[in-house]
Amino acid sequence: MKTGVFLFGGVEMSDAGAGAPAPTDRRYGPIEVWHATERILDMGVRCDELGFDSFWLTEHHFQYEGYEVVPNGLMLGAILAERTERIRIGMMFNIIGMWHPLRMAEDFATLHNVSGGRGILGIGRGTVPREQENFGSKIGSFDNPDKAAADTFNRMQFDEAVQVLRMALDNESFSFKGDVYEFPAPGIPDRGGFVEELSLIPRPLYPYEMWQAITSPPTLESVPRCGWGGVMWLKHHEFMKQFWDRFADIYAETHGTELAAGEKRTLVVNTCIEDTREAAIDSVRNGHDEFWKFLGPYGWSKGYMGPDGGPAAAGLIPALEESLDNNVWLVGTADEVAEQIRAYEDHLGGIENLVLFPAMPGDSYDKVDEQLHRIAEGVLPHLT
Repeated sequence: MKTGVFLFGGVEMSDAGAGAPAPTDRRYGPIEVWHATERILDMGVRCDELGFDSFWLTEHHFQYEGYEVVPNGLMLGAILAERTERIRIGMMFNIIGMWHPLRMAEDFATLHNVSGGRGILGIGRGTVPREQENFGSKIGSFDNPDKAAADTFNRMQFDEAVQVLRMALDNESFSFKGDVYEFPAPGIPDRGGFVEELSLIPRPLYPYEMWQAITSPPTLESVPRCGWGGVMWLKHHEFMKQFWDRFADIYAETHGTELAAGEKRTLVVNTCIEDTREAAIDSVRNGHDEFWKFLGPYGWSKGYMGPDGGPAAAGLIPALEESLDNNVWLVGTADEVAEQIRAYEDHLGGIENLVLFPAMPGDSYDKVDEQLHRIAEGVLPHLT
């Protein structure tokens, strides 16, 4: 089992938890944001030292509230590559519609090459209209009245951008014409002729993996058909099992190849480890509640199970006890968390790629460092 660590990359908060202040009432300045950025890099180095297989950042913009303050994980990843020896570096996720697809291809190839082939290409459609709308894209969300039309455009733009991205990375030269993008732009004069094709500089020197976030049934239906990996998070354990198995079935139907246990799927779980289960529950509660206070309105809890056995109502802000019952948070001693992961492995029929989310919104990076040590020293030895 390969194990990784995923961090939102937020600022340290002294008042995390349910209730006041509201997320949008907070405002952090450049000093707090840059302190967090430096400490995020420290955590990546620590993960390399502790023997984790991968380290994942995330891309977000304009979050003065301080929850996710890394706008360009590829740039930070290149810095981290110079400070580490072996750990693989990925993004959960590069938000494709907010990038020029050729710029993303150039930047990823640069990270991948400078790291000696340790880059992981993580792609997603996004979640936050404030970010999407200001970078030339759209996204549906629980509080967006035009979410259906926004989602339709997002999927079309995403599909075309990924086609361009892959063509640029994988081919010596390419051209593309779609409804959103056309490369090269028509009618560009060049040295007595016109530009007919483009060539990405640089291109990857090493093979690379591509992973996409899977949160909805339509995305579940498309990712295995495309042939790359799917990342699944924040789902009730029974819903996770359904998605896990459906991915394998679609892949086999499309490609004529049965996946090995857990192959091309990544499970993400939130964790907190202390000396006792009671202490771990107490330690994680405020960060858990802050997580959902911020993300609940964007519909992130739709993977939870509702009282009728179906998906939870949009906008649910769950209590910690609900997250424990859903098996979205794995909390306890190191031995107990390792046992919960093993139970998940049995439930899913095998896990090849596991990513742990051990830092809640507002946590100090000293606490994150301690959690990384607890995982590496108390949990990883139980996983093979």
